Parts: sequence; C-alpha cells; structure tokens
Amino acid sequence: MSGFSPLTDEERAVYEWQIWVPGFGELGQEKLKNSSVLVSRCGGLGSVVAYELAAAGVGKLVIAHAGNVKPSDLNRQLLMTHDWLGKPRVESAERRLKELNPRLEVEAIPENISEKNAEEIVDQVDLIVDCAPLFPERYAMNQQSVIQNKPLIECAMYDLEAQLTTFVPGQTGCLACLYPDDPPAWKREFPVFGAVSGTVGCMAAMEAIKLLSGLGQPLTNQLLMFDLRDMTFRRNRILRRSECSVCKKIDV
Repeated sequence: MSGFSPLTDEERAVYEWQIWVPGFGELGQEKLKNSSVLVSRCGGLGSVVAYELAAAGVGKLVIAHAGNVKPSDLNRQLLMTHDWLGKPRVESAERRLKELNPRLEVEAIPENISEKNAEEIVDQVDLIVDCAPLFPERYAMNQQSVIQNKPLIECAMYDLEAQLTTFVPGQTGCLACLYPDDPPAWKREFPVFGAVSGTVGCMAAMEAIKLLSGLGQPLTNQLLMFDLRDMTFRRNRILRRSECSVCKKIDV
C-alpha cells in the first residue's frame, strides 16, 4: 500500500475497544490500516484468518484461491454461503469481507499460489499467512518470503489437531528448515471440524496483528501444537538448518 493514511472518526468508533488494548492504541490501529496481507486459500483456515483481519481493520487483503464453492466447503469455510454453490470461492470471500468492512481493499485472485505467480503476488503485501494444504504451494510462498524479506505465518490442522508458527527472514529459520521435504502423507482432503480450523485461524490472525502493529511477542522459533480432543497444548523449538537451501544465505 502506498502512502500513510491516518484513522478517520468512523474508524476510531469501529475499532475503539481494541484501541484500548495496552501497547496497541491508535498507532497500532493506524499500522493495521496501512498494512497488506496475503491469505493463501480462503478455506477453513483462510476464511477465518481473512475475516478476523478484516474485522481488525487491516487495510488490504489479497486472497488467492482457485475453484468454485462445493457443498463440502460449507462445514468450515465461513466466507462461503449456500447461495454461492458452483460460483468462485474468491468472489464469495470478497463479498462477505466487504459486507463486514466496506473500507477494506480486497484483491481476489482466482488462482492458487504457485512458483509461477508467487513472486508477483507476494510483492503486493507486507505479510503472508499460509493457509494452503499442499506443500508445493507452501514452499513457493516460503521462498518468496525469504527472498522478499516478508514474514510468513504458517498454520495447519488435521482431525482435532493443529499447529502454528511464525517465520521472520533474518531472525528465524523457514518452512524448509521445518519440512526439508514434501511430507508424503500430507493430503488435500482430510478429516476436520470447522471449529478446529477456526481456532488456529483466529490464532494465526492474532499473530498477523501482532507482527503488523508491534504488539506482544510473536511465535518465532517455536512450533505450537495442540489437540482439541483433550485440550492439550505444547511447543517445540524450531532450529534453523545451516544447510537449508532456501534461507541459508540470510544473515541472522
């Protein structure tokens, strides 16, 4: 986004309660307004991430997701509606986001991220939230995150389990440090409840808000994992691999 726009009186009224948060304030809200975020896929994870960021007052969202709304999307993809079955997902996402926040700038791209388009799309934003299920797409974003020096928030879920971490080029490792090779067991379709993807989606949105505004401590160098079957949470340290083919040339 070009230039810097201060808050309007309307925006102060809308975001009043979060402006009260210690350490955030009006300056934090202005930073969100002048920030842009890529949300890769607007499915179970991405729908919630995008919706929370729109509600929080992020100025621009770039949504990238190919395909049309299917009946099986409706249990978890909260930006999709029954009347939009058979129509493009990104159009439903844009419509719903604008209903929530008419001030929001949305670029709806009816494509999935790939090596061919990742550079151009990532170039438009300040931060990436990776909600894609498959690793070729995730690796493409990770590479551009490192090349373009832009933070990447990684989130994923399976069944009642989920995980979350934040990569900041020059300060942490990257996705290729955590997963040097495409995990063969990782599939596009898998068991999941919408409440699980919604939980980790809200947490990923909060990570984005923290990074963009300077609030709190981001989840760097750690992988947060949780299982909602028994509400257990744990963290594992993520070590940067010196031989990583993606981020080894970045100075810490």
